[in-house]
Amino acid sequence: MNINIVCVGKIKENFYRAAVEEYAKRLGRFCKFSVIEVAEEMLSGDNDKQIEIVKTKEGKRILEKCKGMIVVLDLHGKQLSSEEFAECIASNMTSGVSQISFVIGGSYGLSSEVLSYAKMSICFGKMTYPHQLMRVILAEQIYRAFMINEGSVYHK
Repeated sequence: MNINIVCVGKIKENFYRAAVEEYAKRLGRFCKFSVIEVAEEMLSGDNDKQIEIVKTKEGKRILEKCKGMIVVLDLHGKQLSSEEFAECIASNMTSGVSQISFVIGGSYGLSSEVLSYAKMSICFGKMTYPHQLMRVILAEQIYRAFMINEGSVYHK
């Protein structure tokens, strides 16, 4: 199984980068895991039309990097427990899905084109998290899912 996190922008803080790297190392026994960063588009005006242009440009970059099944993180997505998330990964693996690309959009969200390609949309709650922290949270939940599916005591 190949699991990718496709996201907009770079991690600036070393502690976030170190946390993602730690989960990537742990995930190595279960899957091929990678974080793929695409360039963030700069906003040239603060109006709805300019925001849509930014989302469209970032969306094209995102879709160029996505492989396999696309799962987007979106405020309007389905909220899952860790067990439900683990079951989702397990059921996709047993049904022959060999790649999953989890997508974290930029500051203004995801383009309608990216959303239309998604096979699943998930939400980690109504709160807003920094995009860099969301990578850590997602990587941890992917690791937790594999540990749940293995029957490990990691998940309590």
